Amino acid sequence: MESQAAVAALSALAHPGRLEVFRLLVRAGESGMAAGEIARTVGMPPNSLSTNLNILAGAGLARSRRSGRTVIYTAAYERMSELLAFLIEDCCAGSSDVCAPLSGIVAQASCSAKAC
Repeated sequence: MESQAAVAALSALAHPGRLEVFRLLVRAGESGMAAGEIARTVGMPPNSLSTNLNILAGAGLARSRRSGRTVIYTAAYERMSELLAFLIEDCCAGSSDVCAPLSGIVAQASCSAKAC
């Protein structure tokens, strides 16, 4: 991931509402969630949600697809993985006392995503 793409992704997540929506989409999994369901769950007005989803999509962190008249949103897991990899790429010059806990967190998150 290039620095500019990382900055765009981090900027998109640097807002409480967008971060909440993104985390909700991550939890929703590959099936995603309808826009109306997202709005109800996070208690956000539809116009604000639309803006926030567009910002997340513009940063490559969310995707949408149509299912009839409904728009379903999903997290872009590969982009999230790229961002996480970028952030820990040069982890403390390889210092195992710092990097080992981060590796454990990543492994735990990976296991949770696969329902280990």
